[in-house]
Amino acid sequence: MSREPEDNTIAARIARVLAERIVHGELAPGARLRQDHIAEEFETSHVPVREAFRRLEAQGLAISEPRRGVRVASFDLAEVREVAEMRAALEVLALKHAGRHLTPAILDAAEEATREGDAAADVHAWEEANRRFHRLILTPCAMPRLLASIDDLHAASARFLFSAWRSGWEKRTDHDHRAILAALRQGKAEEAASILQKHVQWIGRAPQPAQKGGERQAFAIVG
Repeated sequence: MSREPEDNTIAARIARVLAERIVHGELAPGARLRQDHIAEEFETSHVPVREAFRRLEAQGLAISEPRRGVRVASFDLAEVREVAEMRAALEVLALKHAGRHLTPAILDAAEEATREGDAAADVHAWEEANRRFHRLILTPCAMPRLLASIDDLHAASARFLFSAWRSGWEKRTDHDHRAILAALRQGKAEEAASILQKHVQWIGRAPQPAQKGGERQAFAIVG
């Protein structure tokens, strides 16, 4: 059985840790990712750190700028809309291929994830349950590249979500998830796909303090 080279394994771990920090807002948009500091933290050379940076750039989480180094990427409403449109297209494709492989056990697990999301006391717990719902109904498509792309888009969605709802999260009932599950249990794959498409295209908003006082609108994909 072949193994990944050591540096690639380290690079993947560094990329995962940095991605989590960016998504959760621990590393703010525009923050510089210092190669020396990161290499020292992970006790490695600069080679896997540079590879980790390339992975973050591919995910849209970092950007490399001449003479400014690598920084955490910022985002705006146009990017939020783009991610929502991409998710809608790719998740519908995955669901159409997954539909005939969805068992009652998978749908039961997805229903439990929905219940956990409805009961979530904070945005992080909701996002985790929401992502689990989507993974459960999409993974049976058995298309690894498609699923990897969807995972990257979910990470972007989570980043927008955490930025918009740092506080003031309220419990909510996800009627779309229940409608998707009802359609899938009845064998209505096209109906389920149509609900899913509209579901992930919905963009919510929440007021956030502006740098110069007052409030600004922050946008997030809530689906």
